[in-house]
Amino acid sequence: MRRLLLILPLAACTDLASVGSPPEFAPLDPNLEHHALYNVPLPEVTERRSVVDTASLWSSSQRSLFGDRRARGAGDILTVVIEINDSAQISNSTARGRSGSQSMGVPQLFGLPQAIDDRLPAGASMADAVSMDSASSFQGQGTVSRNEQLTLRVATTIIETLPNGVLRIEGSQEVRVNNELRELIVTGYIRPEDISRRNDIAYDRIAGARISYGGRGQISQMQQPRYGQQIADIVLPF
Repeated sequence: MRRLLLILPLAACTDLASVGSPPEFAPLDPNLEHHALYNVPLPEVTERRSVVDTASLWSSSQRSLFGDRRARGAGDILTVVIEINDSAQISNSTARGRSGSQSMGVPQLFGLPQAIDDRLPAGASMADAVSMDSASSFQGQGTVSRNEQLTLRVATTIIETLPNGVLRIEGSQEVRVNNELRELIVTGYIRPEDISRRNDIAYDRIAGARISYGGRGQISQMQQPRYGQQIADIVLPF
């Protein structure tokens, strides 16, 4: 509880420090993308070149006129195309009912019930020894409706080449408009053969894709409950 009381003033001071100023951009370094861009990987195979190769008009390198411009190694940049247009609608209904009635009595058994009735309190009788009634009812209904549409393009960087040839990518994009900052983060794994000739790849070809699109700023803060309300929702049991 003491730690919680110390955290609340610090969080409030963080918000007060941003009053009157737009949200700051996240630093580009240090992260995996920055590391991959600034470190040149060693070639896997050393090619022996002669003097004639340097004098030739034809070059098969990646930077030549007819070279393959697709990203293929750590530090190369490619574009991820995000086009999400999903819709789903689910509706279900459940109803259940049950009722039961049971009774057991001993009106005649060699005159024993009558003999026992004489010793029972007033109003008690063995004629209707046990009588039970039960009833239960349940009804449930649920509906899910979702419609999502998102079209974005973001440049990502290859940060690692796995032993099986799969490429690990990571990219982020921040756009600040007035006092609102929009953030887009994409990470995942791709195959080199899925990269198109235009050096881009669709998001549905990214394995383990993690796509985050959100924002921070004055509008985003107004759409969130305050810290006290969030803590009250967690702590209060009712």
